[in-house]
Amino acid sequence: MMSLLDQLAGQVLGSLGGGQQGEAQQGNLLSGVMAMIDNAGGVPAVLEKLKQSGLADQVMSWVGTGANQAISGGQLEDALGSDQLQQIAGQAGIDPQQVSSGLASLLPQIIDQLTPHGEVPADGLLAQGLNLLKARLSA
Repeated sequence: MMSLLDQLAGQVLGSLGGGQQGEAQQGNLLSGVMAMIDNAGGVPAVLEKLKQSGLADQVMSWVGTGANQAISGGQLEDALGSDQLQQIAGQAGIDPQQVSSGLASLLPQIIDQLTPHGEVPADGLLAQGLNLLKARLSA
């Protein structure tokens, strides 16, 4: 599980830009995403909210073992609400537009990596994985 999280942390941080300031923003954005997932009731609750917002095909592609379908920042904002993105932006210390585009890149990767066998694991394992990822990113 730890190597999976190390790989995810590397992919996530690498996908969001470079430089020390970029790395700090990436870590802050990821922390904001993790807080959003926690506050929403966990990964299954976030996935259900996205599905109910008309993004079922994209969500199922992230969970499944095939290629991840892309999602736009606008689609995420519609699904999660601008208040949620504003909250993440405040926590991350970055512009809300950067949050929506960063989250559109980040969320499919997080879900894909947390569901390596094509299904959402039990909440306990998912929470453990998220906590390990948080610890890895804050180190």
